[in-house]
Amino acid sequence: MSPDSFAIAALVDELRDLLPGGRIQDVVDVAPMSLGLEVYAQGKRHYLLFCADSQQPRVHLVVSKLRRGTQKPTQLGLLFRRYVEGGRIASIGQPAWERLLEIDVEGEEGRVRIVAELMPRRANLLLLREGIILDCLKRVGPDDNRYRLSLPNHDYVPPPPIQNQLDPATISAADLQRILDSADKPTRQIRRLLPGRILSMSPLLAKEIVFRAASDSSARASDMDGARLYSAFDEVMQPLLIRNWQPGVGRESGLATAFAACPLTHLDWQPRSSISEAMAAVYGEITGSQAYDEARKPVQAALVDAKAKLSGKLESLRQGLRDESERERLRQSGELILAYQYAISEGQSELRAQYDFDSPELVIGLDARRSPLENAQTYFRRYDKAKAAAQAVPALIAETELELAYIEQLQADLANAANWLEIDDVIQSLQARGHWGGARLKRLGGGGRQGPLRIVSRDGYVLWVGRNSRQNAQLTFKRANPQDIWLHARDVPGAHVVIRDDGRRIKEELLMEAAAVAAHYSQRRDDSKVQVDYTRVKYVRAIKAAGPGMVTYRNEKSLWVQPQDENILA
Repeated sequence: MSPDSFAIAALVDELRDLLPGGRIQDVVDVAPMSLGLEVYAQGKRHYLLFCADSQQPRVHLVVSKLRRGTQKPTQLGLLFRRYVEGGRIASIGQPAWERLLEIDVEGEEGRVRIVAELMPRRANLLLLREGIILDCLKRVGPDDNRYRLSLPNHDYVPPPPIQNQLDPATISAADLQRILDSADKPTRQIRRLLPGRILSMSPLLAKEIVFRAASDSSARASDMDGARLYSAFDEVMQPLLIRNWQPGVGRESGLATAFAACPLTHLDWQPRSSISEAMAAVYGEITGSQAYDEARKPVQAALVDAKAKLSGKLESLRQGLRDESERERLRQSGELILAYQYAISEGQSELRAQYDFDSPELVIGLDARRSPLENAQTYFRRYDKAKAAAQAVPALIAETELELAYIEQLQADLANAANWLEIDDVIQSLQARGHWGGARLKRLGGGGRQGPLRIVSRDGYVLWVGRNSRQNAQLTFKRANPQDIWLHARDVPGAHVVIRDDGRRIKEELLMEAAAVAAHYSQRRDDSKVQVDYTRVKYVRAIKAAGPGMVTYRNEKSLWVQPQDENILA
């Protein structure tokens, strides 16, 4: 869903209470269609997200620090850094009844305006200076829209004004009756009539009004009269018109599916402290993994390619180990040539002979230009080479199996990556081991590169979760104590989870919950049940010559758990 004009008005009031005069300390390219601002205002950091996604456009505050989710900054992001970063927020507004949010920023290069157009399919984020478009996330040329061009160095033209719709502040029961009477057929649902006739009337609000009037949000025009509909309309609209916001989320089957600035009685309603909190509950945490799908794609392709090559190499090595009969054939060929050397005539190109009485005849190719002794020596050299190679194959197989296991661990690391820096960890590992086919990328700066996740359980136990191989190695071999409890999903790549041993008895319930977190951050997170091993840290050893975080362990016990994230410990 997208915010209606009342939700945007509630957001404007929320931002006006928090951000005016605030200094914009950072601009973040969160995703290809999203930018974020870190604003320091009233002694606190605030994180403001702008998203121009065609299906879910929005602007709202988020709790978590915004992280970069694109490998390269967008052109608009670069301009934000020039004109917006370091500036102060001068004003925040919304044109009447419009799904637009405008923020004026005073910076070193003068005043600029951020315009967020929050209409589905036509969502955009623009940066203006004196009414001229500096740039925007979605460029719209004359082939797409002749009336409104959204291109650099063009005048900004607002969306066309809404016409022939009733003002909700002055609407009457008679007006609503006329809307009901205008239905093209009596069975027309009322909630489908209202949005096109009344300013700022979203389908969600229309559904709520009809539900309050008829206890059925699908009520038809023939089932309703204007007076009864007006009573419900006034009940919903009056608090909104006086900006008495009551934000919250409507839930269906336990999931937050809608947000609004007023209660929605046709859904399971849960109030929230702000419209930003309500919006974030519905949209999900864009600072989490889903914000980085675009950044993951080339990395995932490199991992798939590396895995295919290593799997092919492993199969070839195993096949070579199985080809002992071919090596024996080389030795037998050399010995037969020596045995029959005096029977081989000059210029002969083939020898047919049996090595054993009951074995089939061997057909041995000869180099007619060489003597029988030279031909025999050739076969013996090939045999010695094949034998030496075969002796090295088991070690090569073990080495390749380790490398393949590490690639699978990197795939799990990529799935768990919570920001671009953690994706960069995977890229750097691929480059270091020769699996990155594209141009070599420099490591990003260390700022924001996270360590293992620290969690304090409801009973005060401290737990750590390493969500990638680098964090796993850091946690298990540098941060954990020998007596701490160590957990890992059995036989699959995933997180190392550590429960700090603080002298208290570690309860079975805590072990099960920690195991559920380990399962969640593993390759089997989508399984209904996962086997998780646990032991003391002192029994965990790094595998020699393997990638970071690759370990063996002993004295383990196992639990079967359903994967769940770290919120289970709260």
